[in-house]
Amino acid sequence: MIYGLGALLVVLLVYGPSLWVRFVMWRHAKPIKDMPGTGGDLARHLVERFSLAGVSVERGQPNGDHYDPVKKVVSLSPRVHDGKSLTAVAVAAHEIGHAIQFVRDDPVSHLRQKHLGKAFFIRKVGTGLMLALSALAMVLKIPHVIALAIALGVITMLASALMYAAILPEEYDASFNKALPILEEGYVPPEHLPAIRSVLKAAALTYFAGALAELLSLWRWLRFLR
Repeated sequence: MIYGLGALLVVLLVYGPSLWVRFVMWRHAKPIKDMPGTGGDLARHLVERFSLAGVSVERGQPNGDHYDPVKKVVSLSPRVHDGKSLTAVAVAAHEIGHAIQFVRDDPVSHLRQKHLGKAFFIRKVGTGLMLALSALAMVLKIPHVIALAIALGVITMLASALMYAAILPEEYDASFNKALPILEEGYVPPEHLPAIRSVLKAAALTYFAGALAELLSLWRWLRFLR
């Protein structure tokens, strides 16, 4: 019983943030009739308003909202680009917040370059080593190697999550120092601002929550291996 409660607590701590992010995005994704434009319309307007030279807005893949600082492209998922919801408006403003960071060369814009590449590298190398060790352990039937593969997998995912945690200041800056002040200027009626703040917080936590949730994917894979 105690072990079961402990496992449930771990699952909630690891997967809870990701569930919360999804819930908030879903909750405020309903179209609003009085919304003057879509998320894509707002993004293009803000690019022009803030004179973000070279920055373009495109309709991207589902769940693929991001700003590419190399190509200077704000990529918005269809539900955000074409949506007239609080989620669409807030997420579009959040990604424009990232574009503003990089165009202005704000100090927080360097966090992504410093840490995100390391997160991808650690995950890629760690996953490759884990698979290789697991295959070797199954062929040679050496339990200690399997234990090493499990430890390596956990450390890899935790390290990746910590790297995402390191760029949270950049994400929060895009949401609350860039996007929120813009939207408070009249782009969103005052009664909707509490919901906007929730969506902006969810947008800031998306990467970190996703990295934590990957720990459960690792756990399912390890159960299969066992």
